[in-house]
Amino acid sequence: MRFLDLAATSAAVTATSGRNAKIDLLADALRRLDPDEIAAGSAFLAGELRQRQTGVGYASLRDRPPPAGEATLTVGAVDAAIAEISVVAGSGSQARRRDLVAALFGAATAEEQRLLVGLFGGELRQGAQAGLLADAIARAAEVPLTAVRRALLLSGDLKQVAVAALTGGAPALAEIHLRVGTPLTPMLAQSAPDVGAALLATGAPAMVDVKLDGIRIQVHRAGDEVAVFTRSLDDITARMPEVVEAVRKLPVREAILDGEAMTLGPDGRPRPFQETSSRAATRGAGKAAPQPLVPYFFDLLHLDGTNLLDEPGRERWSALADTLPTELIVGRSIATTEEEAAAAFAASLAAGQEGVVVKAMDAPYDVGRRGSAWVKVKPRHTLDLVVLAVEWGHGRRKGWLSNLHLGALDPSTGGFVMLGKTFKGLTDELLRWQTARFQELAVSDNGWVVQVRPEQVVEIAFDGVQTSPRYPGGVALRFARVLRYRDDKRASEADTIDMVREIGGGTSG
Repeated sequence: MRFLDLAATSAAVTATSGRNAKIDLLADALRRLDPDEIAAGSAFLAGELRQRQTGVGYASLRDRPPPAGEATLTVGAVDAAIAEISVVAGSGSQARRRDLVAALFGAATAEEQRLLVGLFGGELRQGAQAGLLADAIARAAEVPLTAVRRALLLSGDLKQVAVAALTGGAPALAEIHLRVGTPLTPMLAQSAPDVGAALLATGAPAMVDVKLDGIRIQVHRAGDEVAVFTRSLDDITARMPEVVEAVRKLPVREAILDGEAMTLGPDGRPRPFQETSSRAATRGAGKAAPQPLVPYFFDLLHLDGTNLLDEPGRERWSALADTLPTELIVGRSIATTEEEAAAAFAASLAAGQEGVVVKAMDAPYDVGRRGSAWVKVKPRHTLDLVVLAVEWGHGRRKGWLSNLHLGALDPSTGGFVMLGKTFKGLTDELLRWQTARFQELAVSDNGWVVQVRPEQVVEIAFDGVQTSPRYPGGVALRFARVLRYRDDKRASEADTIDMVREIGGGTSG
């Protein structure tokens, strides 16, 4: 398939507003890919490169050769060229990489160059686009969408799912199942304002878990091999030797555990999330740590050859209790009344934790879904939003990127809807960090506002939602303030504009 045709499809999808029309465009392109182009082509259409690291920075794309007058590139040729660029190393690698990038861009037309810049620069990466691709794969391969989505959530690899669906259909998709060692997209919780609303969603009796202020971990064990993954499926095994050691001691051959890890103070109370996040991000195996990470697990997805995903919660949690010592299991209790749930909520807050997660007893583990089976309750309104731009500070904050432009995910378009700005809650440490971070993500800077790639998630506390003709979504947050940055979340996991409007009582402008 000509790379030009893929670039034209990508541009047409961007210019099209209707979801079904986008899916039709993507499905048509997928059908035209040769079998050996499907992996690369599906990645390009999702706005990604098959190669996670290429060594090509955004700045190096500015000085590129003039576009070719004639389209000669194929999808396979572009993928091969990027693969060659990604493995350049050693003496003279910078010049060699520059020559290879110049050769690729010199062979690309203007439209192809635009797509390449977006792919190398990361501008096209959007979780909603991957969601569209799942629908398009089902349509192109004429297989049930549910089969594609389940395979995608179990494998975490859109390319693998595309190849399976388009070459082997539904039978090939059915071969993609839960495997120990391969991380799967975790089940998520929706929010409720109080435990009463949470119980209405889950039904009673319900399990009420303490909501820990840690980082989500998924731990796989096969024999003596233990692997630890984040909620975004990154392998962080080397950073969590305490977790590896704890799971290796369990009396099991194979297991997949879902839980959180957190740092505790000398008094046994949780330390701030930023300390846990920093500790998990920097420590390597074998180094001394004054504040070790402690794992707590709340679900068991596989045990000694048996997959438990589709079992009801009560069965999974019973197996967890039979397998793990009490000190490795999250604090939990069964509530049959709102009063019992409220007591559990109060006890969690008194212990320094975030709140509770109320869970339906009979629900299966719904991979990758944020449904009503798990409902989190915190003592304040919070949202996970995406930073769209940042303003340079003035006065004491001169020289630092300060005022954040906040956006909620619009699942209908894959874009983000601005909800307002805030510079509240920023410590000097956070100001230093975000100034460096957003300069890395910058796509333009007019001296006042720095537009950034929409990738960084930030947790925002606020007092309410109000109507606002100033912003395109018709709503704005009242008294928004920064709680913390969420490096453990992707932009595609941000809260949606629909959720924001629901908090505001359905307000839309």
